[in-house]
Amino acid sequence: MILNLCVLTPNRIVWDSEVKEIVLSTNSGQIGVLPNHASIATAVDIGILRIRLNDQWVTMALMGGFARIGNNEITVLVNDAEKGSDIDLEEAQQTLEIAEANLRKAEGKRQIIEANLALRRARARVEAINVIS
Repeated sequence: MILNLCVLTPNRIVWDSEVKEIVLSTNSGQIGVLPNHASIATAVDIGILRIRLNDQWVTMALMGGFARIGNNEITVLVNDAEKGSDIDLEEAQQTLEIAEANLRKAEGKRQIIEANLALRRARARVEAINVIS
């Protein structure tokens, strides 16, 4: 059995092909999806999507959204997504350092919330590169 995975952002289709398995970061934790998974709809958290092709794993940084799983079809609608292989490590690490510094100097609830979100996005991008397959 095989799964059809489609990852969409408002601007583009990031992934649209068959996969063997995925591990998805949801707001209530990670879920693994294999063929014939129960039908669900779930919120997608800022985090990593792991995709198993044959014997190899591919990673993608997801920036929050929703996913629908059913009938061996997975549709993931997210604010943004980036394949780990497309992310520049140096740039991602610089962005993470800047996000950490911005959080340290954030004042007031709104700044702190925005800085935390930026930090989570930056960490997800770095993690998508560093995940060991």
